[in-house]
Amino acid sequence: MRLVIARCSVDYAGRLTAHLPLAPRLILVKADQSVSVHADDRAYKPLNWMSPPCTLKESAPDEGEGAVWTVQNKAGEKLIITMEEILHDSSHELGVDPGLIKDGVEAHLQELLADRMETLGDGWSLIRREYPTAIGPVDILGRDAEGATVAVEIKRRGEIDGVEQLTRYLELLNRDPLLAPVSGVFAAQEIKPQARTLATDRGIRCVTLDYDALRGVDDDKLRLF
Repeated sequence: MRLVIARCSVDYAGRLTAHLPLAPRLILVKADQSVSVHADDRAYKPLNWMSPPCTLKESAPDEGEGAVWTVQNKAGEKLIITMEEILHDSSHELGVDPGLIKDGVEAHLQELLADRMETLGDGWSLIRREYPTAIGPVDILGRDAEGATVAVEIKRRGEIDGVEQLTRYLELLNRDPLLAPVSGVFAAQEIKPQARTLATDRGIRCVTLDYDALRGVDDDKLRLF
């Protein structure tokens, strides 16, 4: 990644035209050749940018004038950056990014809940995580205290599409005489009111998961809300 801080003006020519008057700005040139121009506000949103694939050409400055960067994409659109003064110019090799790892993602919630099935009720047990079906894996397949089969769908945020997903699993699982009857549990850290209403209407139990309690951070007791 190349970081340039410069007093510059910026002109965009394409489907429309736009102009940024002379001011100090940060210019990012990434390894994918994208170029973005940033002010010292607006959070992450650039003032202007050119997405890849595009090319960057830098002209040498004439006497008394600054360099001009011309960024052009395949459609012929141009981002023209005219430098009056470059205050900083550095390049850094960042390498391949491993990606964002979120705390409390669905896979981790699934792992924790599978290890603590008693969270859903006394005497509950695990049959299998990622139980395969023709339309995708069910997060958790388990048995309640009476030995009945239960399919559990886990989300960080429970919304209507999650209820619909679990409904499709239940329809398929209940065709299997070795499993039927199969009931459903929709478990999430947060469940939207519309999703809860739909689930209740379809006979699906809703459980709000306390992530810290599942990890044993709060205390030794697991809570349902």
